[in-house]
Amino acid sequence: MLKNALLTLLAVAIAVGLGGGSVWYALHAQSGVGAIRIGPWTAFPDIGTPNADPYSQARIAREGVLALGRAEGLAFVAESDSAGRKLRRECAYTIAGAFPTARFWTLYAADQSLDVIATGKARPAALHSYEVLRQTDNSASISVSSRPAPGNWLLVNGAGTLYFVLTFYDTPIANSTGLSDVTLPGIVKGRCDA
Repeated sequence: MLKNALLTLLAVAIAVGLGGGSVWYALHAQSGVGAIRIGPWTAFPDIGTPNADPYSQARIAREGVLALGRAEGLAFVAESDSAGRKLRRECAYTIAGAFPTARFWTLYAADQSLDVIATGKARPAALHSYEVLRQTDNSASISVSSRPAPGNWLLVNGAGTLYFVLTFYDTPIANSTGLSDVTLPGIVKGRCDA
């Protein structure tokens, strides 16, 4: 009798532990159901629509964010560089390439909760399309580091995990089905302080 009770308790503990762990992973992973990947960038195009999968809906509810509908825009998140290495605040990066057509876009450095990283300085860890210097072919190169750089510079300091969030507003890519034809800028790792 005691043996059956202990085995039942063990089975319930394993089921709750594995079930809770899989839900935690699904809500924190930048991949999975409904995700599209373009280079190092991941987006969930249906996240702000009635067609959003249950995991996307749970992610919105947990984070308390206002998700963009398809007609409003699309947010891409990068957690690794173009070579697949995890992004770290101690390292310098160059985000370079063409940006898709959009009325307005923003790029910011984020922590694990995808909030803008506090820099402790007057300069935020964010840029937008109206302040970025562009090449003649409409591409841009953005330096990301703790040390000032000429041209487009995004300040990131501290240590730990880093994410980049690139959001396009009022863009044709948000409501198109051909997202695989879109190219986004690459992320190249530079030197690291630690």
